[in-house]
Amino acid sequence: MSDSAADRDVFLPVGAQPSIDALCEQAERAEELGYDRVWLPETWGRDAVTVLTSIAHRTNEIGIGTSIVPIYSRSPALLGQTAATLQEVSDGRFRLGLGPSGPIVVENWHGVDYGNPLRRTRETVEIVKAVLTGEEVDYDGDDFDLSGFRLRCEPPEPAPAVDAAGMGPKSVELAGRFADGWHALMLTREGLRERLDDLRRGAALADRNLDDVRVTLSLTCAALDDGERARESVRQHLAFYVGGMGTFYRDSLARIGHEDTAEAIYEHWQAGDREAAMAAVDDELLDSIAVAGTPEEARERFARFAAIDGVDHVSVSFPRDATLDEIGATTAALAP
Repeated sequence: MSDSAADRDVFLPVGAQPSIDALCEQAERAEELGYDRVWLPETWGRDAVTVLTSIAHRTNEIGIGTSIVPIYSRSPALLGQTAATLQEVSDGRFRLGLGPSGPIVVENWHGVDYGNPLRRTRETVEIVKAVLTGEEVDYDGDDFDLSGFRLRCEPPEPAPAVDAAGMGPKSVELAGRFADGWHALMLTREGLRERLDDLRRGAALADRNLDDVRVTLSLTCAALDDGERARESVRQHLAFYVGGMGTFYRDSLARIGHEDTAEAIYEHWQAGDREAAMAAVDDELLDSIAVAGTPEEARERFARFAAIDGVDHVSVSFPRDATLDEIGATTAALAP
């Protein structure tokens, strides 16, 4: 965790992607513009592993990583194998970002019981790290009981870092205790500082140095010549996640002082009134958790997040309805 201005990453979008080639081109462009890393989430489209393998072959220096892959859709041992393989394919440029996702995704889409996400996250991180050493893995946990697993290839050198996503106090504390990094999203600057206290507490519980825990903030951004279009796009994105994607985003907003707004967004969205849900995301809230406006306005607002003490990397993420042209414009406008 650093006190200097954060480095810049790109969070590759899962929407507006006509092909794997388009994702590779965005990664190549990010590399040309000087971004440090491209992250790819795994949701319900293309799997992250295949796409990142393609990106690794098409790029030379930029880091690659998953932000995030759900821990319920693959076993910890397979995640360890995958991390080792992607580290080899990318010549040491890979970071593994893990997270529990939520019941909507895990139970409805994967048909797996959601269980105890904190315990499962901790055990998954521990097993993946053990697999990556190349030693035989014997693990006796609450969710997993492994005996005799070992990589049948040379372990990666260096081993890829294993990061954890989290929004609530306990999940962030867990990242500080067990993971190499924490992935944050949809937090105000003040809310981020509160979660950094949780991260610090977790590191202290494990007698770890917090400087060894990388903090990556995913920040929804739209930097367009049409500043109003940029703001509308981000407003719709925030309303969708708070109103339609389970309780995590709503709970997160409530924790950082926006409970009434979070409930209003949710109620309007669930009632089918998308316009009212978007209107509930006022300008103050919009600017406190995202970056939207003209390129000049966006660069100024982005810099405020990049300057937050304790944030190492800020990842330029995109609204869910952004077009390829808008993604390209924003990527260029916010380049290092």
